[in-house]
Formats: sequence, C-alpha cells, structure tokens
Amino acid sequence: MWLGPEEVLVANALWVTERANPFFVLQRRRGHGKGGGLTGLLVGTLDVVLDSSARVAPYRILHQTQDAQVYWTVACGSSRKEITKHWEWLENNLLQTLSIFDSEEDITTFVKGKIHGIIAEENKNLQPQGDDDPGKFKEAELKMRKQFGMPEGEKLVNYYSCSYWKGRVPRQGWLYLTVNHLCFYSFLLGKEVSLVVQWVDVTRLEKNATLLFPESIRVDTRDRALFFSMFLSIGETFKLMEQLANLAMRQLLDSEGFLEDKALPRPIRPHRNISALKRDLDARAKNECYRATFRLPQDERLDGHTGCTLWTPFNKLHIPGRMFISNNYICFASKEEDVCHLIIPLREVTIVEKADSSSVLPSPLSISTKSKMTFLFANLKDRDFLVQRISDFLQKTPSRQLGGTIGGRKSSVVDPAPESLPAPQEVSEQPTSPSSPLGSQTSFNAQEVPTASQGLLKVFQKNSPVEELGAKGAKEKMKEESWNIHFFEYGRGMCMYRTARTRELVLKGIPESLRGELWLLFSGAWNEMVTHPGYYSELVEKSTGKYSLATEEIERDLHRSMPEHPAFQNELGIAALRRVLTAYAFRNPTIGYCQAMNIVTSVLLLYGSEEEAFWLLVALCERMLPDYYNTRVVGALVDQGIFEELTGGLLPRLSEKMQDLGVISSISLSWFLTLFLSVMPFESAVVIVDCFFYEGIKVILQVALAVLDANMEQLLGCSDEGEAMTVLGRYLDNVVNKQSISPPIPHLHALLTSGDEPPAQVDIFDLLKVSYEKFSSLRADDIEQMRFKQRLKVIQSLEDTAKRSVVRAIPGDIGFSIEELEDLYMVFKAKHLASQYWGSSRTAAVHRDPSLPYLEQYRIDASQFRELFASLTPWACGSHTPVLAGRMFRLLDQNKDSLINFKEFVTGMSGMYHGDLTEKLKTLYKLHLPPALSPEEAESALEATHYFTEDSSSEETLSQEEQESHGNEDIQDKREEKGTSPPDYRHYLRMWAKEKEAQKDTIKDLPKMNQEQFIELCKTLYNMFSEDPAEQDLYHAIATVASLLLRIGEVGKKFSAPASRKPREGPRGEGHASAPEEDEEPPPVPQAQLDPTPELQPPAAGDPQAKAGGDTHAGKVAQESQLVAEGGRGEGQGSPSQLTSDDDTKDDLSMSSYSVVSAGSLPCEDLTEDTVLVGGEAHSPSSHPRARLGGSVDVDWCISFEQILASVLTESALVNFFEKKVDIGLKIKEQKTVERQFSASSDYEQDGGSG
Repeated sequence: MWLGPEEVLVANALWVTERANPFFVLQRRRGHGKGGGLTGLLVGTLDVVLDSSARVAPYRILHQTQDAQVYWTVACGSSRKEITKHWEWLENNLLQTLSIFDSEEDITTFVKGKIHGIIAEENKNLQPQGDDDPGKFKEAELKMRKQFGMPEGEKLVNYYSCSYWKGRVPRQGWLYLTVNHLCFYSFLLGKEVSLVVQWVDVTRLEKNATLLFPESIRVDTRDRALFFSMFLSIGETFKLMEQLANLAMRQLLDSEGFLEDKALPRPIRPHRNISALKRDLDARAKNECYRATFRLPQDERLDGHTGCTLWTPFNKLHIPGRMFISNNYICFASKEEDVCHLIIPLREVTIVEKADSSSVLPSPLSISTKSKMTFLFANLKDRDFLVQRISDFLQKTPSRQLGGTIGGRKSSVVDPAPESLPAPQEVSEQPTSPSSPLGSQTSFNAQEVPTASQGLLKVFQKNSPVEELGAKGAKEKMKEESWNIHFFEYGRGMCMYRTARTRELVLKGIPESLRGELWLLFSGAWNEMVTHPGYYSELVEKSTGKYSLATEEIERDLHRSMPEHPAFQNELGIAALRRVLTAYAFRNPTIGYCQAMNIVTSVLLLYGSEEEAFWLLVALCERMLPDYYNTRVVGALVDQGIFEELTGGLLPRLSEKMQDLGVISSISLSWFLTLFLSVMPFESAVVIVDCFFYEGIKVILQVALAVLDANMEQLLGCSDEGEAMTVLGRYLDNVVNKQSISPPIPHLHALLTSGDEPPAQVDIFDLLKVSYEKFSSLRADDIEQMRFKQRLKVIQSLEDTAKRSVVRAIPGDIGFSIEELEDLYMVFKAKHLASQYWGSSRTAAVHRDPSLPYLEQYRIDASQFRELFASLTPWACGSHTPVLAGRMFRLLDQNKDSLINFKEFVTGMSGMYHGDLTEKLKTLYKLHLPPALSPEEAESALEATHYFTEDSSSEETLSQEEQESHGNEDIQDKREEKGTSPPDYRHYLRMWAKEKEAQKDTIKDLPKMNQEQFIELCKTLYNMFSEDPAEQDLYHAIATVASLLLRIGEVGKKFSAPASRKPREGPRGEGHASAPEEDEEPPPVPQAQLDPTPELQPPAAGDPQAKAGGDTHAGKVAQESQLVAEGGRGEGQGSPSQLTSDDDTKDDLSMSSYSVVSAGSLPCEDLTEDTVLVGGEAHSPSSHPRARLGGSVDVDWCISFEQILASVLTESALVNFFEKKVDIGLKIKEQKTVERQFSASSDYEQDGGSG
C-alpha cells in the first residue's frame, strides 16, 4: 500500500536493497524470505516478539535523491507481488518525469505531493457507502466551488489526483470534473496553478503517450493545449471526460441536453463512494450501448444484465453470453461477437418458468413466446431475483392483441396499416393505370390497391411470373428458398436467432418479396410500429393542411425523388411520399425536413406500406444515422471526418492526394446522406441498404473505402477535383446488380459516362465482398469512439463559422475591432449558456433554435444583461448600475420579447465606448427617455408604438419619412411571420435590407426631456462620477451644469406655454403633411405632449392610418418620443431598485425631489447650495392645470438635447470624462475571470425576478 512519505535516516539498517534506480529503492526486511543469516534470524525474532501494531511489512519502497542523506518511505507491501506492482507504477509514471527537474528539493516535494494525492484518491474509493453523495465527496464539491467560484447549480461529477504539465514541469494537484467544466488546482513549491475550461470550448480530447509525456490525456481548446498525466486509473477518467464533453456538444447542437441533465434519475443502491451524477452518467452510457446493440427504441432503459448460457437448437450448443433485461425486452448477446444475438419483446412472452436444475444444466430458465418458440437459458447466478424482475415487467406490459407476428406480413392480413388509407378522392383515382414509360399495361382495381398499404413496387411492377425471368428468376427463387429454410431453423419475426448465417444471407441480397419485412426487423422499426398503433394516421391527420417551411421544401422536392421510377411518376406515389415526409416533419420539428430524406423515403415506400416507411424513416433519422438530417447535417459531417481518418489509416497513399484535391468532402456527403441511392443505379444501391439495416453505418464506410481502393491508380493520376469526381461518378454508374428481377431504371447520373468508352461493369456483390475482405476490421465501438472525436471538431468548426457570420453581420460603424467583437461574442455566448446550466426559470434557457439565423441563436434576458453590463460598462454607477442596465436593456429590446441578440448588445456597448462626446451623451440622454426610463410611463407609449417595428437602436432611429413608408409593410411582415411555425426567412431579408438604408438620427430628432427625466439623468451622472479619480472636479462641474439647465428650462417654459395649446385644440385626424423634420428646428414641445397621456391614446389604438402617416403635430410628437428606441416592456422588466428611484422623485412637497436627489442620494455637498436655484419654481402643483396628480414635478418644464450638450461643453472636466478612451479588452479579460461568480444567483438577479 502507498504510505504518506516519512523520513528514514538509516536506510540500510535491518533492510536489504533488492532494486534501485536514481530516485527509488525497493527493500526487503532482513529475516523475511530465504537466507539472512544471524542478523536475519534476530530481526525475524524481534518482529515476532513485538506486538502487531509495531510489526513491519516485509517490503518497502523508499524515495531518495543522489546527494541527500534523508530517505522517505513511499510504499510498503506484505508480498512481493504487491510491492512489485507499486514499483512498476513508479517506474512507468514518475521516472521519466523526475529527470526533468533541476533541483533535488523540487523532486522530493513533487514525489511527496504525488503520493499524498494517490493515497487521497484510494481513500475516496474505499470509504464506506453512505448517502447519495458521501461526506468526502461533499467536502471535495465545496472545496471546488470555493476554489473556482462556482455557483450552487454546478455539480461535481468526480475528482482525480493527477499532474498538469506547465511547460516541461509537472504540477501535482487535483482535477475536478463538473457537469459543465473541467477544473484543475495545484499549489506546489509556492506556486499556484488554477485552470478552468468549459466543456463547450473543448475542441479535442484524446488519450496518448509520447516520449515527453507518460500516458496522458490531452485537452485542447481554441487557444491552448493542456496535458494531464499520472492518473491512478487513466481509463476511467478519460471515459468520464469523454461523456461530459459529449453532453456539452449535444447542448451546442440542439440545447436539449440541458433539460435532460437536470432530471437524471436517482440510483436505487449506491455502490461505491462516487457521486450520484457519476453513477447516472455510467448508467446512461450503458443504456445507449444497449439500445444501439439491439436497435431498441430511444426510451428503453436497461435494468440489469447477467452472465448465462443460451441453448441454440440449430446447432445443439449452449452458447455463453450475457442476458440483458429492460422494461420491455429480454436480449441476449454471445461473448463472441457473431455467434448469436436474440431479442425477445416482453409483449410476445407467454410463459416464464424455472426448469429443474441438473449438473448439465444448472439453474435453467425457459421463456415461451406467442409464436410457439421456447428459449432455454442456463447458468443464471441469481435466478429467483431475475424471474421476479421479469414478472414485474410483464405485469406492466400492455397486453396488446396485435394480430400475430411480422412473419404473416406477406399476406398483409396481419398488417396493422388500415390507418394509412388516403382521402376518398384519391382512392377513386387509383384504378387508372399509371403512365409507365416502361410500357407496362397493367390495370388495377380498387380492392387490390388501397393507397400505399403495400410496397409501391408491388403496385407498379409487371406482374410477370418469376418463371418467365429465366436465370434471374431462378436465382430469386433460390434466395427466397434459402430465407425460408433460415426462418424454419432460426425462427421468424422479432425473436429470430441472429447469427453469422443471417449476415451471409443478407450479403447475398434479400429477395424483393422479403425486403420490407426484414428491413423493419433489422432496423428495430417493427418494435416501434407495433407499440404505437394508430400513431402514424393521427400524425397524418394533424399535419394535413398545416403550412410550414418544411412543407414548402417537401413540395419543392417531391417530384425530384426518384423521378425515373414509374411509382413516382403519378399522384399515387407522390401523395404517399408527401404524407410520410410531412408526418415526420410534424413529429420531429427539430429535424423537420432535410434534402436527401425524400430520396431515402421514396425507396422505403417501394418496399413497405406508408406506415412502415414512416417508422423506418424514424429509425434512420433518430437512431441509425444520428444528427444526419438536422439543419447543419452534423452527423454526416462527423462520419465524413471518420471516412477521412480511415482513408488516412487504411489507404495512406491516396489520403494525401484526396486532401490536396479536396474531394472527400464533396463526395462523401452525397454518399452518406442518401446511402449511395443518389449515386448508384437503384437496383445496386438497394443491396447496400439491405446490409446497412443489418450492420449499420459500418457498411457504408466499408463500401466507400472499397470504391476509393478500386479507383486508386486513376485517382492518383488526377490533376483536379473535377477529374477525380468524374472518375468516381463513372465507376459508381457502372456498379450493376445482375441478379435484380426488376426492369432496369435509367440512372440520371449516367450523363457522366458519355465520351470515352464506359468503364467495365462492376457487380455490386463483388464490391461488397471486397469491402468485407479488406475493411471488415471496423468495429461498431471503434466507430463510436471516432464519432466522438470528430463530433468535437465538427461542432466547434460550426460554432466558429457561426461566430464569423455574426461578427460579419455587425455594421462597420460600430467601432469595435474584429478581435474585440469576437471576444464580446464569446462572452455573450457564455452568458447565454450559463443561463442554461444554472438558470432555472430563465426565458433564454427555454430554447435555442439552431434553425434560426446565427444572429438570433444566442440571446440573453434582462438579468443576464445586467450582469454583463455591470462587468463591461465604462459607466459604472455603483449601486445604481443595475438600474441603468435595466434601462439600456429596454432601449435595446426593440421587438419587446424580453430578449436581446448579439447585434443589439454590441450596439448598446458601442454607444458607451465609441464615438465622440456628442454620441456618448446622446446614448446617455436616450437612457433617460421612454421607453428606457420608467416602465409606468412606457405603458401607454407601448400602445402607440404597437404598429411600428423600425430597426431603431441606442444610436440610430429611423427618420420620419422612412417610418411612414415602412410602417404598414412591417405590420404585414409580422403577420406573415406569426402565421408560419418555422421562421420566415423573407422577414429577415426585409429586415436586413432596411438596415442597409441610412438610419443615422440627428440631434434635432431627439425629443425633449421633462423635469422628472432630467432629475434621473443628474442622479445617474452623480453615481457615475463617484468612482472616478477626478471625483470632486466632476461634482462641481455637474452641479454647475445642472443649475444652468434648470434655469434654461424655466425660461423655455415661458416661451413654449402659449404655443403648446394650439395643436391640442386643432382637429385630430386632419392636417397637411409637414416638411421633413431634419430641415427645420422643431418648435419647443411641452411635456404635456411628450408624456403620452390618455388623450393621445384613441388615435394610437384605433387609427393605424393616422399613425402611419403621422400627420398631426401632436401625433408626430408622440411618435418621436417613442421612436427613440422601442422596447420597454411593462413593469415586468423594471427592477424594484429602479422603482424606488423613480418614486423618490414624486414626493408630495413641491420641489422635494430635488432635495432628495441633492441631499440624499447624491454624495455631494455642493449641490445642496444650488437647490436655491429652483426656488423660482416653487408654485403649488395644483395651480397648474396639467400638473400630475400627487406629483411635484412641473410638467411644462422641458429641456432639449442641444441645450444639455452646449452646457456640458462649457465644463472641461465633463468633456474629459466622456472623451476618455476605455479599453474593452481589459474589461472582457476581467469579466472572464469572474464569469462563474456572477453566474451564482446574485442580488441583481433576484431583483429582476421579482420586478
């Protein structure tokens, strides 16, 4: 066992050295083992006489350095075997590493740290089992949270002792693996190392051993490579890291993973001292493997497995293997891979009984099924418990009388497919003979052919008897006979014994009459179809007449699906294809419809009924080709990566050439997505589909490699991509199936073969044979391993593409460099993802739709924006910051969905960082007008702006004429968008087209500010200056400016009061269109008009024309005040702190709001003296006709932006403050370091929630 290092001064007294190297010595106690003479005898006696606690283990390992006199014990052992194991571990893992260190002191410190780490890890695993997360583990979790500032929601999965290589020096420490992060901490030789990597940032993860590093795990992110080594069990650690990285990739892919992980099931019995999460992840991995091996539905959960033997009647043997039991199935897999597989659905089971044990057959169990088959298992360890579990599951199995097994499918009496009958008008069309170019004059009557309740091939093929087909017919007959014999010996239907013989028959080609039946069996689609009767017809009913983007694409592609086949040259086949594709798009909106699905589905319809084709499509898209048909065809790209990797390993000569030509990416997508159906003659490709349903993706990869191998010499001679594509195209065109009994279907690809003489024909069965002979070393689990590695690469490169697209979509005048925008994007995305890790009820966390344009995929809500604003803003306002952040959010949230995208976020940031003093002041000014200011004021403003959806931002507002021309058009856009379930891309195109138009607003466009808003602005400025070095100068400056502006407002009031009444008295809906606002200074407008009052509401809600035209002066002013930036929600977005700040300004005493601002909430003594300045305004509010009820603010007082700007320019301190350049790069760096602490539920967040 390993020992905590202790000093030993005299190393050789009573011990004999048996092995040594420069750093360690292995010793045996004298008197133990053979020989030893007198001293040995003496020592042995001494050891026996002493009590047991003082007894010494006979072997030990010491650590030594060359010049030091002191030795350290690091391990001891009771047997030579035990001590040798420790010695070998030290030699393999530490020896190479220690030679790197310069000083001996460093070596000793490192060894001691390493040994302590190993001991701690062993103790962790040996702890007695306790509750779900035992004490030691809880302790580690708390330590991890404290060390890395993780919030409560971040769960630790496991932790390991290991070394991290910093340069050429290893740092011994602890690796913590949490659900969303990989963390490492080490404190050694006075140096601290702390690392945090998000799983979503990992671009490469692999286990490797190099000369420099012993066996290590490599973790790459975009900007660095990390190496960890010296694990106690590197295999377990790597497997867990792989699982966590995989989950993260799933989250990036479809954001579904987050939701699943929160509800991981609790364990029934805790086994060892590991976290419940670790057990759950292990269980999840086992489930996935179980479902993939036996092709079971996605919701199947493995209950347990046990070793046993199965009696196989066809060769009279007891085959050793493993029995698996889950909610609905009992499965068996032999130890040797191909010997025997068996799947028994519990719905088929009639009797489970314990047979009598004998010496030949210990603890046997027999299971009988409805199809009169009996399976005999033996050598079951815990038979009684097993029988109990099976009977429990049997009681829960719904006993559906589904009319026999799949074996009866041929007669189609058994077919549970009456639901796929079409609408009546389609039935009446059927008797008409399909117009076949192949000259078949077959006539049908309605009884024979209910729409697609049998394979379309049976409907559209010549009914010539097999005998007339000569040799081909005889071959087909032999195939059918072989399969019938197989069914007789091995059983038919779901419970068939699947053996090497089954594979042989599949490779020889499945006869046309059995193809549909066997595809359903081997893919596992039969199970789902039988357990969901009526599901397909319900979907067809629900999806009929529904319009979406998917249905539009389906309509477009219907006539491109195998147009050369007679079945799809008339309405019968087309209607069936339409129904299946639409039903699937309706079932799985995340996939919807993807090109290539039409080609595959049309082939499925040739051999099965509509319902069968539907369930085969489900098996393909959701289980056999995962992620192939989503919007970014990730699965196909992943397998393309595997194909490139395999080419490099198996065909190295060709690999380099293919990379240079860039061919692999061009060819493999069409090969994989359509399973060769689009590139090979139909009758040949369908043989590959046979093998695919039996063997999975392995076959496709094998055939692809065989095709490259067969064309190697020609490909090596190619000079460009086009030439290589032609070589491969011509080869595939000439892959023929000489055994096919169907009339040949002209292959559209055949245009490539024009010109030179066509290449020699290749028989599909020969190609398959070669692919199995040369490349059959591929194993399913190796492919899964490679898929993981490639998935990291593919998803991260897609994320990089998304980042570049989003950054390109940001207008050039935003002011940030490309690098800064990319950094901001990463921070923004991290905030969105954090909400999904830890935010329980956040809006952004609900959905990220990968089908949306990149810009719309990541969005954040108000509370997340507050956190980002606090860490990135150059205008820090202390406790007032969240209030300002809330206003900025309302200003940016133009579509009022309480979420902002990256472009809106950057626009807001740019307003604070870039531009001159005028631009920055303008942004600040807008933050103190509706809708940014107070949500109560914005309530009625919302109604007025309801019909306008201009793309205004914190810096930019549409001018009046643009608004007039676009008002009505945008209403239409919105309606169109709502009418469709997926996003309407035309809407985005129009939006972007509008953005291209000039949008800069001038200073004159800004509405005036009333007294209450001005007070808020002063308050913000005071808070903003409180943390500045030139604090006092700024306070004096703002006090002076505020006094001046209050006087200006007073003077302005006298001029504007008489003018303001005229427009209010004039007729509302009439008046001529006024000249564009830019050309002339607008007259001063009193607050009575700017503050939308109930009087302005009727035209707002009832007369869209008046609003769109914006004719009357009053209407125009109202629009102007909201045009600044539409956005504020109601009070939902406001935070309580903001409410109180707004309410402070509405005290009952006249002018008290100023006193509150100056004396109370503003840290400035000077302003109290200035309050005298407002004395002139101290008339009672009730004396003014338009004073607000209960308010103390003068509603006629107003000030324009030009006046504020002019006043600010008189104070150099203020000018310097706003002209000062701030580097956002530093802020981003700081933000990244505190990102995780912010993610904990902060006060800001709670404010947002309650508001």
